[in-house]
Amino acid sequence: MVKKKNLLFFLMILVLSMIPSFLFAGEVDEAVALGAKLSLWWTLPFAGILLSIAIFPLVLPDFWHHHFGKVSLVWGLVLLIPFLIIYTGEAWGQFLEIILGDYVPFIILLWSLYVVGGGIVVRGSFVGKPIVNTIMLFIGAFFASWVGTTGASMILIRPLLRANRHRDHKVHTVVFFIFLVSNIGGLLTPLGDPPLFMGFLHGVPFFWTTIRLLPVWLLEVGMLLVIYFIIDSYFYKKETEEVRSHKPEKIEKLKIVGLHNFIFLVGIIGGVLFSGLVNLGVYHVGPVGLKVSNTVRDLFLVLMGLLSLKFTAKELYKENEFTWFAIEEVAILFAAIFVTMIPAIDILRAGEEGAMGSLIAAIKSPAHYYWATGTLSSFLDNTPTYLTFFNSALGKFFVGMPEPQAVHLLLTKKAVFLESIATGAVFMGANTYIGNAPNFMVKSIAEEWGIAMPSFFGYILKYSLLILIPTFFVVMFIFFV
Repeated sequence: MVKKKNLLFFLMILVLSMIPSFLFAGEVDEAVALGAKLSLWWTLPFAGILLSIAIFPLVLPDFWHHHFGKVSLVWGLVLLIPFLIIYTGEAWGQFLEIILGDYVPFIILLWSLYVVGGGIVVRGSFVGKPIVNTIMLFIGAFFASWVGTTGASMILIRPLLRANRHRDHKVHTVVFFIFLVSNIGGLLTPLGDPPLFMGFLHGVPFFWTTIRLLPVWLLEVGMLLVIYFIIDSYFYKKETEEVRSHKPEKIEKLKIVGLHNFIFLVGIIGGVLFSGLVNLGVYHVGPVGLKVSNTVRDLFLVLMGLLSLKFTAKELYKENEFTWFAIEEVAILFAAIFVTMIPAIDILRAGEEGAMGSLIAAIKSPAHYYWATGTLSSFLDNTPTYLTFFNSALGKFFVGMPEPQAVHLLLTKKAVFLESIATGAVFMGANTYIGNAPNFMVKSIAEEWGIAMPSFFGYILKYSLLILIPTFFVVMFIFFV
């Protein structure tokens, strides 16, 4: 039975964050760019929360399960207290901007997709054999570009887990699901991943990535599906005879139940497009300017989620083994991640004037942009990372030119640079659990189903470095050298 939870967590963040904004209103506009002032020491709390996510579940699993919220709060305060005291109005502005402008919309979008996806049940006599799993991964990768990586992940992860429930070896299947459905599949349209949507808002045509990056998508998806099929076939042969001869208790044709939730899913996609295409002006919460269309979008997304809860039978959520833990865990951990990464994002935005100036200055070729964007997107929010290098390319080649004209020339004269930036931002979010929004959620859902997922570092060392990175090099040598 679904336990209906309200949005008190989000409202609390909104109310608490608004209080100081009125005290420091107006100071941010007069401030010098904060990123140019910050040293890399300010990124230590961000490293701290990442190490906590990596180490505590491995060495102190019970402690982490019961106290990860407290650990997250500590790291957030370790950054915020000195940051707000030393930089006062500037820091409050950055805090409010990332909470109101980034974190709250981020969680609302995830929450709405989590609820709507949880109400869609894919029934059928699926048995997790290598060919069946491979086909399901391909379908998920394809739809990720059209309903978003988060939407595709929330709809398809449970059917995949259900099909493989009887198997002993299934961790690799979830990992490849994160690779293909939660990240790489979203390369083809602005609906697939937020960085591409930001490019769309800055003048990149909707189908530009579809046309230009389809060969890249086909190569990477093809390589990973072949690798997966070989690995899954190997593990399938190691299964017991009982597992290999497993048949479902009853033969059931493919059937999708809870189809009304696709209306809410289309509504969510429409709300996201609306916020990018319609300009209703700006209002201010203290020093932070917020778009009216974004607030309308967020309220509409909440409505879609609530309507889904209202009109979806509790039995469907129960059949999907739906719980609230995964979204709660993501909301708490990413609150700390978003707050502690403020200095890192500011330093990155400062470009050559910031503490990472030497790195920014050294980025010249498409391959450089590909790896720089991708590496940073593995640990930071890939949307501001994409925009940073997008603007860096515009400034490098078309300095002083109005953005519409510069973007047009970038697309026609220097297209390979934007291709490398987009590919790096989308693909390399798969390198870590925190590289893209659905990664951690898929991990959490899998663990709720009793699958012992690899640790933060285990995921990187065993899967990302050994499987993903070699394929990324292949992509680089073929398309970006």
